[in-house]
Amino acid sequence: MVATPDTASTTGADRASGGVQSVERAFQLLEALADSGGVATLSELSTTSGLPMPTIHRLVRTLVQQGYVRQDTARRYTLGPRLIRLGETAGRLLGSWARPYLAELMEATGETANLAVLEGGEVVYVGQVQSRRSMRMFTEVGRRVQPHCTGVGKALLAQLPEEEARAILGPNTLPAHTEYTVTDPQELLHQLAEARERGYVVDDQEQEIGVRCIALAVPGAPTPTALSVSGPEARIRALEQQDGAASLVSVMHKIAARLGQVLAP
Repeated sequence: MVATPDTASTTGADRASGGVQSVERAFQLLEALADSGGVATLSELSTTSGLPMPTIHRLVRTLVQQGYVRQDTARRYTLGPRLIRLGETAGRLLGSWARPYLAELMEATGETANLAVLEGGEVVYVGQVQSRRSMRMFTEVGRRVQPHCTGVGKALLAQLPEEEARAILGPNTLPAHTEYTVTDPQELLHQLAEARERGYVVDDQEQEIGVRCIALAVPGAPTPTALSVSGPEARIRALEQQDGAASLVSVMHKIAARLGQVLAP
């Protein structure tokens, strides 16, 4: 067989990286499509991915045939329905891998431990170990919430470049869930900048009155991931007052670091 320029470059890239370039490029396109909100034209995909248009045409056609991408009536391309099953299964596995670490965090604090990821501009809870106390916090695994009013949501946004976080929040006033919810996008962006320096964020009754949450990033995870402890306000404040190696944030950082090593690609 005579190698075309495309096949020759693919073979060279495969030898260099140990992977299959066409597969890498297909996932690159899916990531670019997800980053654009799940909808994009071919020219937009070419701009964001940096791939040549003939390559994009070929890959997108294959992805459409397999159901991982679909074309709408306006000739734009969207993420396809076959991805839903993959995402749901991956989310369940992520929760399973994280469960021992969430259980450790719950035992160390006595409060409910949560794990969440960012998907399509929303927070998705993928793992939880509930407190054993009669008064405790409960969030259904799989539940989607807005990021601006939750601890995990703000910890997830803080992991993004400011422009990406700004795009998710939008320019308009954000919906208030309680009187303490931060509804000004600019004020929230300022909080995110402080969170990056401090290493954690606080949800002080912003999602639900009487509930306080401390959240931080899971370093090394392949997608923005956040760990949190939530409970009645007075009990969480008491945990925050502990000093030294046993302090709440210190314990959370140690567990998050070990969890990140497990989740790292």
